[in-house]
Amino acid sequence: MEIKYFRLIKTIVEEGSIANSAEKLFLTQSALSHQLRELEERLGFKVFLRTRNKWKLTDEGIELYKLGNTILKSIEKGFQNIEQLRTGSVGTIKVSTECYSFYQGLSAFIQKIGLLYPGINVDLILEATHQPIPKILSNEIDIAIITSKPENETLSSIEIYEDEIFAIMHKENTLNKTDFLDPNDFSETHLIIHSFPLETVSVYDQFLKPNKITPLKISAIPLTEVALEMVNANMGIMCMPKWALKSFKLSDDLIFKRIGRSGLKRVHHLVFRKSDKAKKYINDFISNFEDNFSKV
Repeated sequence: MEIKYFRLIKTIVEEGSIANSAEKLFLTQSALSHQLRELEERLGFKVFLRTRNKWKLTDEGIELYKLGNTILKSIEKGFQNIEQLRTGSVGTIKVSTECYSFYQGLSAFIQKIGLLYPGINVDLILEATHQPIPKILSNEIDIAIITSKPENETLSSIEIYEDEIFAIMHKENTLNKTDFLDPNDFSETHLIIHSFPLETVSVYDQFLKPNKITPLKISAIPLTEVALEMVNANMGIMCMPKWALKSFKLSDDLIFKRIGRSGLKRVHHLVFRKSDKAKKYINDFISNFEDNFSKV
C-alpha cells in the first residue's frame, strides 16, 4: 500500500472532509475522490462512511488510520535522523603536517572531499608545519599527518599507510655506482631538503642522525620543481617517496636509489583530538582519508 493513501486517510480524518483536505494535499477534490475510490477497490472494503456533512471511519478504516499514523511517524522520525546526520557533516577542518612534502597529493583529496561533502571545508594550515601536535593541543588545527604516534592521552591516532623514501639523483652522480646508499655515502653529498629544521627531515632524523652523519652541504629549497631541476643538473640529491612526485614530469636522467639495504620506510599517522570523535564531519574526513591514502 502506497504512502500517499495513508496520508490521504490521515488528512481526511483531521480535516473532516475531502473538500477541506484538497487544499492541504495540493490536489483537486476530484483527484482525492479518485484516490479514495481506487484504494477501497484494491482493499475490497470501505474506509469511510460518507454522509453529506460528515466522514466517519469504518472499523477497518480505524485500523488503517492507526497503522498509517505509526508508519508516517516512523518515516518522519527517519527523515529527522537523516537531517541530523546530514547537518552533522558540516564544519571546517584545519589540517597540517610535519613535513612540506606531505602536502603533495593532498589537493586532489581535498577536491574530492569538496565534491562528496559540500558542507565540509578543509583548510591547509602551512604555518603549523613542523609543529602540528602542539597546534592540535592548542586547538589551532584539527588534524595532523605525522610519522610518529603521539603519546598524549588527549589525542587519538590512526595508522594510515607506510611509504618508502628514496634518494633521487642524476644518473651520472657518483652515488649511482652502489645498489643502495649507506649513511657514509651522504657525508660528501649536497643534500637538498624542503625546509629546516633538520629534525623534521626523515632521511636525517631516521637515517643520518642515528649514525652521526651530517651531509657536506644542505640546502633548503621549498619548491619541489626547483629542487628537481637542481638534481637534474647534478647539483645534489633529494630524498622523497615516489608517490609525492606523481604530479611532476621527471627527467629520464633521474634515478631512484634505495636508502639503506632494507630501505628507509616510515608509517604515517592521522592524529586528532579524542574529543572530536563524536563529530560526524571529522569522521567523514578520516574515513575517506583512510580509503584514499591506504592505496598509496
